[in-house]
Amino acid sequence: MTPSAPRRALGLSPEILPPYLRPWLRRFRIDFNPKTPPPTMAVIVATLVAIVTSLAADAVLVKIGVSVYPATKGYSHFRFSDYSKLTIIGVLIACAGWPIVARISSQPKWVFLRAAIAVTFALFLPDLAIWYLGQSAQAVFVLIWMHVAIAVVTYLSLILLAPVHGRHVRR
Repeated sequence: MTPSAPRRALGLSPEILPPYLRPWLRRFRIDFNPKTPPPTMAVIVATLVAIVTSLAADAVLVKIGVSVYPATKGYSHFRFSDYSKLTIIGVLIACAGWPIVARISSQPKWVFLRAAIAVTFALFLPDLAIWYLGQSAQAVFVLIWMHVAIAVVTYLSLILLAPVHGRHVRR
């Protein structure tokens, strides 16, 4: 089977896209030459682990934040009901992205790591906005660390518990 055979089997190829997009696809390692994607059950397990561990990390960071910055006690975004909804939604979206990335790149860990970093930095923007609007800088600092913890936990859960295998898809 030729190197482009997996792409043809999936019906995807960079050649079907406009020429001006191809250098960007190469730069971001989107080659539509996937390896064997992670098993669905492994992604589900990794998702559950990521959710539980992220919520635990959030709770620990809130406790640390309140102990280091007592003025943040009672801060609305430190309530479990507040941060848990957003954490779960974010982790579910990230975990849905892992199998997608595995299907569009022969280097999914490389792509997913950079996407995780970019999304994490993007999620700092609402934190910076609420700080700009007058929220406590100390509380926002803790929120930023919560975003970082969730990103690290989710990324590691997915790549370790739902790995992509080295063989290319053959159909």
